[in-house]
Amino acid sequence: MGTTSRLLIGIFIGLLLGLLFGWVIRPVEYIDTAPEALRDDFRSDYVLMVAEAYLVDRDLELARYRLASLGSHPPLNYTIDAIDFGVENDFNQIDLQTLNQLAVDLRSIPPAPEIGLQ
Repeated sequence: MGTTSRLLIGIFIGLLLGLLFGWVIRPVEYIDTAPEALRDDFRSDYVLMVAEAYLVDRDLELARYRLASLGSHPPLNYTIDAIDFGVENDFNQIDLQTLNQLAVDLRSIPPAPEIGLQ
């Protein structure tokens, strides 16, 4: 057996053992991951779920609270991003209308005053 074939067999066995260890023996486990770490598609689904819940309970403060868990941007920004994602990815009309209703209602709230040092 030549040096090249031994090298290839070693690489193959190393890859096989690495995959076995990473996927079977000690796979990555995500626990208590922050919502702001969600991918765009999952974040849009989350915003849609918040919008659907809002459509039922009409509690705008609760919807704002839930959207605030996505990060430091205003809740309206996350809703607009979800609408844009939904349009680009062919969400159905009912879902887009639900998101739009939440965005309209979020726009009706006056922005919080800026607190600055003088």
